[in-house]
Amino acid sequence: MDFLTDWITGWLKEMLIDGIMGNLGGLFDNVNHQVGEIAVTVGMTPGAFNPGVFALMRTLSETVVLPIAGLLLTFVMTWELIQLIIDHNNMHQVDTWIFFKWVFKTMIAVLILSNTFNIVMAVFDVSQHVVNNAASVISSNTAVSANMLATLRTDLGLMDVGPLLGLWLLSFLIKVIITVMNIVIFIIVYGRMIEIYLLTSLAPLPMAAMTSREMGGMGHNYMKSLLAVGFQGLLILVCVGIYAVLIQSIAVGGDPIGKIFEVIGCTVLLVYTLFKTSSVSKSIFQAH
Repeated sequence: MDFLTDWITGWLKEMLIDGIMGNLGGLFDNVNHQVGEIAVTVGMTPGAFNPGVFALMRTLSETVVLPIAGLLLTFVMTWELIQLIIDHNNMHQVDTWIFFKWVFKTMIAVLILSNTFNIVMAVFDVSQHVVNNAASVISSNTAVSANMLATLRTDLGLMDVGPLLGLWLLSFLIKVIITVMNIVIFIIVYGRMIEIYLLTSLAPLPMAAMTSREMGGMGHNYMKSLLAVGFQGLLILVCVGIYAVLIQSIAVGGDPIGKIFEVIGCTVLLVYTLFKTSSVSKSIFQAH
């Protein structure tokens, strides 16, 4: 009878250990893959990320939004001329130079509006150049050590069935949490690219008001928003670099289960900091 009991106990332990290692062994594969892809994704220009969507946004901007921006520019420059005349005592003291000034500002405004897409892409080209240079410096090796998992399996073999059952349930819960965090990382990184496309599609409208005294703030804040979302990629890359250093600094020795929880804590910290990159970038460039 003791032989049968020992056999059943051994069988249960092996089954639970296999289940725990199955949950934890491939636990971080998706996260590691997703984190490894972050440097590639944030280093792409809008055109390289998804050429189809980029072409759609450009067509929408140039065929739908640009004509409206032209009307806005006409109103803005007409209002600007009226203000120039009123400011000089309702034409009782008219200087010829104010009309040259108005013509020059109008020419600059038309030039900016006609090259809106080139200006927007230039901002992202500069930010992506910085991100790509940073990617070569920041390490993105976030793989969990295979030795850690091997040590974990050895330690699990020394545990009883009861603790193993509880650890199996805990490992299943951890797997669900890590999967959710993997989805969150995907949303944050790809959400930034969607935000870039949204900003790009409406670019002519704020650009039309760039040279206006009364409405120029709209164009200035738009440029700040472009810089903020562009350089957010650098902050995302910094977060990944910090995460990689923290993961690599986790020792192999000691309590392997505790090390697994440290890795989970680092992953939660990564998700939190990725959420903060947008607000931090906007606060730096004073965009709102």
